[in-house]
Amino acid sequence: MKIKYLIMAAALTTALVSCSEKPKENYEALANQYAKVTLTTDISHLSDNEVKMLDMLFEVGKIMDDIYWTENLGGDKDEFLSKIQDPNARKYAEINYGPWDQLDNRRIFIPGYDAKPAGAGFYPTDMTKEEFEAWDNPDKTSQYTLIRRGESGRLESIWYHEAYDEQIIKAVDLLKRASELAGDPEFANYLKLRAKALLTDDYYYSDMAWMDVRNNNVDFVVGPIENYTDGLFGYKAAHESFILIKDLAWTKQLTRYVALLPELQTKLPVEDKYKQEKPGSDADLAAYDVIFYGGDCNMASKTIAINLPNDERVQLQKGTRKLQLKNAMKAKFDKIVVPISEVLVTPEARKNVKFDAFFANVMFHEVAHGLGIKNTLDGNGTVRHALKEQYSAIEEAKADILGLFLVTKLSEMGEYTNTILEENYTTFMAGIFRSVRFGAASAHGKANMIEFNYLANEGAFTRDENGLYNIDFPKMKLAVEKLGGAILTAQGNGDYEFVKEWIATDGVIKPELQADLDKLAGCGIPKDIVYEMGMEYLTK
Repeated sequence: MKIKYLIMAAALTTALVSCSEKPKENYEALANQYAKVTLTTDISHLSDNEVKMLDMLFEVGKIMDDIYWTENLGGDKDEFLSKIQDPNARKYAEINYGPWDQLDNRRIFIPGYDAKPAGAGFYPTDMTKEEFEAWDNPDKTSQYTLIRRGESGRLESIWYHEAYDEQIIKAVDLLKRASELAGDPEFANYLKLRAKALLTDDYYYSDMAWMDVRNNNVDFVVGPIENYTDGLFGYKAAHESFILIKDLAWTKQLTRYVALLPELQTKLPVEDKYKQEKPGSDADLAAYDVIFYGGDCNMASKTIAINLPNDERVQLQKGTRKLQLKNAMKAKFDKIVVPISEVLVTPEARKNVKFDAFFANVMFHEVAHGLGIKNTLDGNGTVRHALKEQYSAIEEAKADILGLFLVTKLSEMGEYTNTILEENYTTFMAGIFRSVRFGAASAHGKANMIEFNYLANEGAFTRDENGLYNIDFPKMKLAVEKLGGAILTAQGNGDYEFVKEWIATDGVIKPELQADLDKLAGCGIPKDIVYEMGMEYLTK
């Protein structure tokens, strides 16, 4: 990385003190909020070349992880970690990629740091929104540029491949070598084009090529992808990586839903003008065991499903690939969802909390990302750009609620029979309790609260005198349709101020729910999971 771009704002390190001082935090308790899970799977069916390729993909993944540290922290990872003497504090800092607790509204848990800048390390911390908006620069809103101050003090945009040049060159070389070992020609082509994309910050062609990957044993998601870390505008994509091993048996069960995507678009609960776009039908729905997380997807709460590419052009032409991370889902369900249901769900409803329903809800959440509307009705561009930093939260709420709507419709069509709807609805509620424990600072947390508060206002569930919840299934079904329609309308209108006010009002944890979440605090239930991962954990 070029030295001048390593110089981050002074605000991040102001009054830095050594963590050798007596800690005021119970770092062991903080670290124990995460249950340790080993990422493993059987790779005995892979060829020798594919196993060698995996080694290279792990190296690339670690490079993406290092880049993300800089993007999130806004400074040097090694310098930051070297100052932390308490091993549990260091462990928790590694989980959070910095001194801010992602599960507690980004509270500072390492002394000596200021609040996390909304724009993380993507922008100068002294830059105002007004300065950015007034700046005439064609690349400033690109997902793949850093904004810095030049020697004159004026804003400059620097492409990722220039800012992170040394790391990118290493990753590109590894990807090219890995492509020569890939057992599947479409996957090999994707790796080659992804290498080129990292050098140019033009990901369209590699995204299109990734859509053609179908017969692979191994998959690899890599590059700057999601916009969650940029809380200032939601423009900048953060680096991450997943290494995946396909579960052939489960994938076969899922393929029949892909052909139904165009029909499902027509059934969305909104006026026709908000569903006139036709999603690509060349989508892929598959199940995997994940064996590596790096970067954005590995920070704090762990991703359990993938819906990519995010490029609206690719989505409209080819659709998306929806990858379900089965082993990660199962770990969260067993270690978190079930124990939570035993504390907050009525005994008669607990029997409806099932893993197959959890899997289906997550799967159709990812399907729902590809449906709806991608461009505002006024013709002024994408929903993503119209809603700016509010986009991620409202899009996650859309995917959650439309995912449940899709399960309902497919069940009514006789296309989905793996569970009964009572199981999906009840498991959905238990899932909200799981994820809302992350707080309402993140996009997913705000989305959870928009859903919870809307459903509460519609009487979709009841809470008894003991603080136990039960579902009113008829009201739940109607509320899901109404909320889905409201979100799609807001997205199609591209009404930034309306969405901002909605999230500010309902994207918060209200006192009664907070009391219920506090009840969980003494139960020893993990908030999330942290991984042991590497080639050494795989079964050969």
